[in-house]
Amino acid sequence: MDRRNIDFIAIDVETANPDYSSICQIGFAFFEDGKLIENFAYLIDPEDWFADTNILIHGISPEDVEGEMKYPTVHEIMSNDLSGYVFACHTAFDRVAFKQAAGKYNLEPLDNTWLDTARVVRRAWPEFAQSGYGLTNIARYLGIKYSAHDAGEDARAAGLVLLAAIEKTDLDINDWFARIKKPLDLSTTPFASSIKLSGNPEGPLYGETIVFTGTLSMSRREAADLAAAAGCNVIPNVNKNTTILVLGDHDKWKLAGHNRSSKQRKAERWIEKGKPIRIIGETDFKHITELNE
Repeated sequence: MDRRNIDFIAIDVETANPDYSSICQIGFAFFEDGKLIENFAYLIDPEDWFADTNILIHGISPEDVEGEMKYPTVHEIMSNDLSGYVFACHTAFDRVAFKQAAGKYNLEPLDNTWLDTARVVRRAWPEFAQSGYGLTNIARYLGIKYSAHDAGEDARAAGLVLLAAIEKTDLDINDWFARIKKPLDLSTTPFASSIKLSGNPEGPLYGETIVFTGTLSMSRREAADLAAAAGCNVIPNVNKNTTILVLGDHDKWKLAGHNRSSKQRKAERWIEKGKPIRIIGETDFKHITELNE
């Protein structure tokens, strides 16, 4: 396929465990002239262990990736064939995963411009400026049918959401790069006058509710301040409202055994019940907050 006229490539990853360098699936959706023209996914051998909670979410097991290519191979393909294209992803997590995977293998970072479609959604639809802008919810709102937590399907959905925003606002890709750098107008959101903001609404993690556990490289107060600056509501313990659990980098490796913290075990129980909680390491968390420009 001639990819010279591609407008953007929507991209998504699944990971084997809370370390975002452990990519086990990558999905691609190519868009040209307002249409989806190609959509596929690669399984990746992460050369890493699989957490039960991650398998529960995406259904990919160690057996599924046996004999599949490793990340350096797909990184080379992307660097050779997709360098310079706009990559669209829903929230910053996928972007950080590629950065971490490249670092894991001492590879040069991908040479692409990234557009966060969650930030686009928050500006295109005022009713989702403060909450409800997750991919599953906005896809349902727009009538986009897809199977969540399959990287190919997630990439397709994210790309279709971006197309819907472009059509709704008459802003093209270049316009959107400029628009997401401008402040949100929260005065137009429903019930804006009665909503109390607990995190920076411009942050890459705005709307997330975060809990920290384990031994961190910084104090809990420093971690909480960093999370709030990135837009998070910080709470002390895991509950039904939790969306992110951050583990100290040393402690995340305990997940392969049985020494998980009580907060981790509680988060796993909520995940088993279908709650969308991300479990990530401290380093990944810090990389995401660095995107708060």
